[in-house]
Amino acid sequence: MTGLLGAALPVVPLVAGLLGLLLPPAPRGEGAARRAAIGLGVAGAAGALLVAVLLLVRVGDPVETGTTWIDLGGLRVTLGVRLDGVAALVAVAVAAVALAVQVYSVAYLRRGPHDDVDVDHRYPPYAAQISLFTAAMLLVVVSGDLILLLVGWEVMGLCSYLLIAHDRRLPEAPAAAMKAFLVTRVGDVGFLLGIALLGVSAGSFRIADVLAHDHSTGTLTAACLLLLAGVSGKSAQFPLHTWLPDAMAGPTPISALIHAATMVAAGVYAVTRLYPLFTRAPVALAVLGVLASITLLLGALAATAQDDLKRVLAWSTVSQLGYMTGALAVGAPAAALFHLLTHAAFKALLFLAAGAVIHAVGTTLLSRMGGLRRSMPVTFWCTLIGLGALAGVPLLSGFWSKDGVLAAAEAAAIDGTGPAPTWVGWLVWLSGLLGVLLTAAYATRLLLRAFFGEPRLPLLHPHDPPAAMRWPVLLLAVPAALLGLAGFWRPFTDRLRGTAADVDLVHLAPAVLLPIGLLLVGAGLAWAGWRRDPAADPARALGPLRPVFARAFRLDDLQHTLVVRPTTALARVTRTGDEVGVGGLVEGVGRGASTLGAGLATLHRAALPRATAAVLAGALLIGLAAALIGVSS
Repeated sequence: MTGLLGAALPVVPLVAGLLGLLLPPAPRGEGAARRAAIGLGVAGAAGALLVAVLLLVRVGDPVETGTTWIDLGGLRVTLGVRLDGVAALVAVAVAAVALAVQVYSVAYLRRGPHDDVDVDHRYPPYAAQISLFTAAMLLVVVSGDLILLLVGWEVMGLCSYLLIAHDRRLPEAPAAAMKAFLVTRVGDVGFLLGIALLGVSAGSFRIADVLAHDHSTGTLTAACLLLLAGVSGKSAQFPLHTWLPDAMAGPTPISALIHAATMVAAGVYAVTRLYPLFTRAPVALAVLGVLASITLLLGALAATAQDDLKRVLAWSTVSQLGYMTGALAVGAPAAALFHLLTHAAFKALLFLAAGAVIHAVGTTLLSRMGGLRRSMPVTFWCTLIGLGALAGVPLLSGFWSKDGVLAAAEAAAIDGTGPAPTWVGWLVWLSGLLGVLLTAAYATRLLLRAFFGEPRLPLLHPHDPPAAMRWPVLLLAVPAALLGLAGFWRPFTDRLRGTAADVDLVHLAPAVLLPIGLLLVGAGLAWAGWRRDPAADPARALGPLRPVFARAFRLDDLQHTLVVRPTTALARVTRTGDEVGVGGLVEGVGRGASTLGAGLATLHRAALPRATAAVLAGALLIGLAAALIGVSS
């Protein structure tokens, strides 16, 4: 029964998505196609959430079922599911966020208060693609075979491309979608090769067989490093992080889905799924620790200087993902998963609350907001909870999960408890502490710029969103505030600690005072800068560093210069060589044959006297040649 529920988990939204794709587009109004799309989308997400909750209740010890799909000379690919407490918890988070996004989108993609035309563009394919996106992530969660996991992994990439580019009125949306697709594909090449190495080495792609096999050290290290390339792409780790901020061109509910429960979570989850292999490859964990530390600080510094509300949240996601991968690097997968779950709650809350603000004021720029606390009280309090959890305010969810990551890094640094070298623990711990200060600073700045001070668009009269948008935000505020307390609940901790039974999820040691102090310093600096001049941006204190941080150290430009331009130039040379060289040769042969044929045709069409003279001349020449040959012989 449990195996059937596991198989049904991705199938339910998959069926809803496939049926939704059959619906005709409904570009305007509340037509039958739009209502059917809403029903299918909500039903698919709700059905997946119900199945996930049933699995959470039923699954205790790991359960695995499957059947052989393909046998290539002893190399087996299976169709099956691998279920445990971690898979059930992540599935609940994915399905809950997907359901919130489906309900929220009903109002968000209908009509804005300041729009003169309907903004609901192609809603049926939009809802169907969300269902397919959800199904793909759930397939990654429950898959018992690496090839099946890869299928879900790649379908997510396709769905992200379609959803980011949904609103084609925005010129930046198709470009952002293409960038996300291509950058993540670069990492996916490594991911595919890593899976191939593990499968060939183990003689099977079944995850249990791959984990149980005694791989050689070289094969294991190479495979883990290749897998990390895919993780860097999907989970927006340095240097393949550049797609995520640009993906904000997509609809805000899609940003919530990508940042909270699907794409960015997939890479972290995949590493935890294969974590026993990484513990036997300390080089790969060391590389992961370096990338995590760079990503954590890069995202936090970039977030401090953004004026676009959604890009602040996007860069905060990059930074928080650095905490998760940092926890994996120091040997704390349970802490990484705990932060993944709390992050799913508060980041979905923040993006949907940001959507409510954008829906009300018609802009994403913080410099044009202000004073929304009075006119949008529900949105304000929900945003306050989300930003508090993001910054790690005590008792909110992010406080407990982030402290778990910092405690694991501290233990790895001071006590040498991690599977990676000790210096990796120091690197992750110190960057994590600095990240606490920076996160508190940019979270406080966002809150002050958007909700306090005087309105900078006085002609507008914003208000809290309609019920279909308000209720998902209110309901997500509950886990964003309280989910961290689940770390004290034994059934919850037993499920997460199945990945690392010796790691505590919550810590109440004196060391917790250090991140709290850094949080107060970061928030105080932002508040002091705003207090001196409420009309000015606290980020002005960055001085000449602000444009550097705003452009994320121009790494995107560097990537464009070192990779995009040379690749484009090589493609241009290749095309020219093909057109001029290969194509020119073929066309030259054709033109030569045509010219020869034209000449012969001219001779063939010659007048009778000239033709007769030519024949006689030819005969005379042949006779003369024969005579000469006869004389010589």
